[in-house]
Amino acid sequence: MAEELKEKKAPAKKAAPKAAPKAEAASEEAPKAAPKAKKASKGNKKAAIISRVQVKYENEVRKALLEKYQYSSTMQIPALSKIVINIGVGDATQDSKKLEEAVSELTLISGQKPIITKAKKSIATFKLREGQEIGCKVTLRGLRMYDFFDKLVSIALPRVRDFRGVSKNAFDGRGNYTLGIKEQLIFPEIDYDKVAKVRGMDIVIVTTAKNDAEAYTLLDLLGMPFHR
Repeated sequence: MAEELKEKKAPAKKAAPKAAPKAEAASEEAPKAAPKAKKASKGNKKAAIISRVQVKYENEVRKALLEKYQYSSTMQIPALSKIVINIGVGDATQDSKKLEEAVSELTLISGQKPIITKAKKSIATFKLREGQEIGCKVTLRGLRMYDFFDKLVSIALPRVRDFRGVSKNAFDGRGNYTLGIKEQLIFPEIDYDKVAKVRGMDIVIVTTAKNDAEAYTLLDLLGMPFHR
């Protein structure tokens, strides 16, 4: 009888190792799930980043535009589309370092690396050849666009000497506004002591407005300091 009991208990010892791989598999799956949780938390952090100008637009400006123009759909409400900043460097034809300085300054101002603009045709009077690098520009969208607009109207423009507001007559007839800046020194990122030459720039604010009147109301509500 004792021998029969030993033979019956023996198979139980062999069956025990079969459960071990399942435990190992479960332990291997656990680390795989962790990165997904981390990615989700990162996504939440990115979603939390928003400009105060964008908040103002969503909470106040959209409602004011809808009440004033009585749009049939909320999709018709004008909004900022993009901001294009362009710096012309005419003296780059004589010294390529001038263009490098302009690119560096525009990168600081916009927070984005600009692209190099080239001459579309040759002009002998200015010793300009077709395809020659003569400037740089950057196109801002999304968060960087709102941040730049906020910095422009809240910090940069008020630092202009004898500033009395920007012109109301700089719209192009299609809801876009062009602003000329004479000095890059008005931006807080530029160190006066490191500036080799004072340069101006053109800032084009592109909107989804159908006409200048709607674009003016949009920019005015967002804080653009128009001359009264």
